[in-house]
Amino acid sequence: MLLTAMVWGAVRYETPAGRRAQEVLPSRLISGPHFRVQDRVAADGYMLRFTVSSDYGTFLVTGRYGLGKLIHEIQAIAALRQVNKVQAVLEGARGKARETLEFGAKLAHAPLDTVVSVPQGVAKLFNNIAGGLQNAHDPRRDTIAEKVLNVSGAKRKIAYDLGVDVYSSNRVLQGELDNVAQAQALGAMAVSAAIPYGGGAAVSLSGMSRTAREVKGLLRDEPPAALRARNQEKLQAMGVDQSLAARFLNHFAFTPRHQTIIVTCLGKLTGARGRDNFIRFALSANDEETANFFQNMAEMLEAYQVTVSPIREINWPGVLVARAANGAAFVPFPLDYGVWSLRAEQVVKKTLAARPGRPKPAGIELWVSGAMSPLARSQLEAQGIKVVENVDRRIGFSQ
Repeated sequence: MLLTAMVWGAVRYETPAGRRAQEVLPSRLISGPHFRVQDRVAADGYMLRFTVSSDYGTFLVTGRYGLGKLIHEIQAIAALRQVNKVQAVLEGARGKARETLEFGAKLAHAPLDTVVSVPQGVAKLFNNIAGGLQNAHDPRRDTIAEKVLNVSGAKRKIAYDLGVDVYSSNRVLQGELDNVAQAQALGAMAVSAAIPYGGGAAVSLSGMSRTAREVKGLLRDEPPAALRARNQEKLQAMGVDQSLAARFLNHFAFTPRHQTIIVTCLGKLTGARGRDNFIRFALSANDEETANFFQNMAEMLEAYQVTVSPIREINWPGVLVARAANGAAFVPFPLDYGVWSLRAEQVVKKTLAARPGRPKPAGIELWVSGAMSPLARSQLEAQGIKVVENVDRRIGFSQ
């Protein structure tokens, strides 16, 4: 049984329950070269949590977006391992690349029931809505030694060629990228000729949006300091307060890639008021899962701007709500599978609450990257909210 329901007074609520991989994923994402997704999938009412067995270790990953990204990284690891078989790279460095990925959580080896019982990620974020930031050292950012050896530039180029995120938290991928980039920087190999792209790791740019292409090129060509300066300048041009921009650019949960995608997407909303409200909301990110959530949300905003109607204003009453030129209110919400819970009801009520001086929208559209339960959909539609599901298939989030 996928969901259990309970009645509190006159209102029926659902509690999330585990699902099977074949119920929520296409076959190509369940198994393939070097990986298999375990059959049991945990759920928290917003996101799905997958356990992936691979030739390079066991990974715990949150969200369909995160799963797709991980699978692509596994294929890239396979390609990079082939390079290292051809030429030994920095003897003794391989050991550090065999650690297990902790995708925004410290519970990678805990039973799934334990993982779901602790509010985290998007669930924790909206627990806080219903009811200081720190700037920690990030090993994925360039160090002085790497800059001197020109390893950073080589690593970004290799990641670009393989179509993977150079700032990924996947430690196995990071180790392999480091090995090959260091070898190239030291003149040990001609990497462009050695990587076996036929293994399926490389990604064509032909199907990407203009923004995705722009960001991929920036991540290849610019070091983190240059990306920060660019993002700071763009935020200032949008009217974002300097101190607010600094808090966002210093936020521990966001990598330079997250920040660059978010800022680029917001920059496309020409003339929209309240883009600083998005940045304020983003400061509530508490881990990589929620950083991905805000990145995907920004991509949804840009997609609505391009395919439906220009965004005129962004507000943050409970969840993020954008007002469009067509008179509609638009809510971007990149979740996997949403259920109707007390927490969900409270967030909806807070979002729909009348505010002085705000005209009633012509309609409300909720875009979700996955799907809603039948009960959640009916409850939302009863409030006049049109639900558009599986938006990720239309957008193609940046990987």
